[in-house]
Amino acid sequence: MKVLVTGATGYIGGRLIPKLLEAGHEVRVLVRDPRRIAGRPWSSKVQIISGDLVRNRSLNEACEGVDAAYYLIHSMLSGSDFGSLDRQAGRNFVAAAGQVKHVIYLGGLVPKGDAISHHLKSRAEVGQILRDGLRSTEFRAGPIIGSGSASFEMLRYLTERLPFMVAPKWIMNEIQPLAVRDVLSYLVTALQISPSGIVDVGTDRLTFKQMMKVFAEVRGLRRSIMPVPILAPGLASRWVGLVTPIPNSIAVPIIEGIIQPLLADTTKAEKLFPSIVPIPYRQAVELALARLQTGETETRWSDALNSSSDSYSLKDEQGMIREVRTLIVNATPSSLFRTFSSLGGQKGWLTWNWAWEARGLLDRVTGGPGLRRGRRHSSEALTGDAVDFWRVEAMTPNRMLRLRAEMRLPGRAWIEWEVLPVEDGTKFTQTASFAPKGLAGTLYWYSLYPIHRLIFSHLAQAIARNAEKESHESA
Repeated sequence: MKVLVTGATGYIGGRLIPKLLEAGHEVRVLVRDPRRIAGRPWSSKVQIISGDLVRNRSLNEACEGVDAAYYLIHSMLSGSDFGSLDRQAGRNFVAAAGQVKHVIYLGGLVPKGDAISHHLKSRAEVGQILRDGLRSTEFRAGPIIGSGSASFEMLRYLTERLPFMVAPKWIMNEIQPLAVRDVLSYLVTALQISPSGIVDVGTDRLTFKQMMKVFAEVRGLRRSIMPVPILAPGLASRWVGLVTPIPNSIAVPIIEGIIQPLLADTTKAEKLFPSIVPIPYRQAVELALARLQTGETETRWSDALNSSSDSYSLKDEQGMIREVRTLIVNATPSSLFRTFSSLGGQKGWLTWNWAWEARGLLDRVTGGPGLRRGRRHSSEALTGDAVDFWRVEAMTPNRMLRLRAEMRLPGRAWIEWEVLPVEDGTKFTQTASFAPKGLAGTLYWYSLYPIHRLIFSHLAQAIARNAEKESHESA
């Protein structure tokens, strides 16, 4: 069949496409920026169309001549207005895909009653829009368990990092997770049946506490979890954002989604897909951990984080913690490069200079170089140059600059800036990385995380402002 896949840069889309190709289907993908999939092993085997569901760009071209289409997008990372963006994207897709014989959508399980999170409500609304206007099948799934999934990463970090946990009482609610391999099996096999409306899918019924306990058993850990009738969802999600790599923009909908039982009626799925018997939750955990240990993770929850023009992510994986900030800046790449390559020395760091000076003083007191080295040249930075308590480790003119910290730290640290011209301006990415050494290093990072996040956020914004000012003055 000729199949369209939207959401190809996401966690599920990036894994679905190889399965469709293996099954002999001809695959077309719709992406905002084709460069984001250029490195995928399957990118040369698919037809790529640059488009946007919300802006209604290239949708008719994408849908023309396809037999089936997968709707795998959402606007959860686009701010508080994600619900209206989701509805707009759904309506645009319905208008363009009228001739498609089968649209397959992956949504979320909906709790009974009126207490439904904004995220799950939005997913259900999109499903309704697609069912009303198109011939569709809507799979509703609970937490997806697989290497790199947001739900699994949240579960893993909470269980591994916290020997004792005081948790809200709703961790005793039953939910039904599902292994990512079974999600993919349902999605691929759905091409063989006619549009079937809503289909609930899931495996074991477990409380979130039981899910953590099983994970701990698989990892050989002893964990104590005490439910208490406090800790509101908003506070809990911020705690998750502190302890795990999952940012609040993702942690909030995950947490809000499990404050009510999330159970699936799998009767219809068993009738329509008798060949698919979902694996138990424990086995899904074992397979996910095995994938992580061998480094064979195909996609991660963070793959789609840069879908917005201004985004932030905190990644904690493979012994490295990374804070990544991405902005679309109305300035030339050369202006941005000149701005961040001239930081330090007499010019300072554009913002929070008192904090940089205090850190430099502390470094000198403890035997480090502090800020006294300054820099060789006021605007030129060459590989090997000292810049205050940093060293230029790598540099590509008008493209990238990476500094390695030489201050005294319980670990190793870097800061890197990269610029890339895009349609709307210049994509500016700032990455602060830290490889902690032992528990002391991890405690150091997270104890300073609130102030680091503020300083690095303001630094990226100040670089962008200065570059925009320079570009406008020279225009």
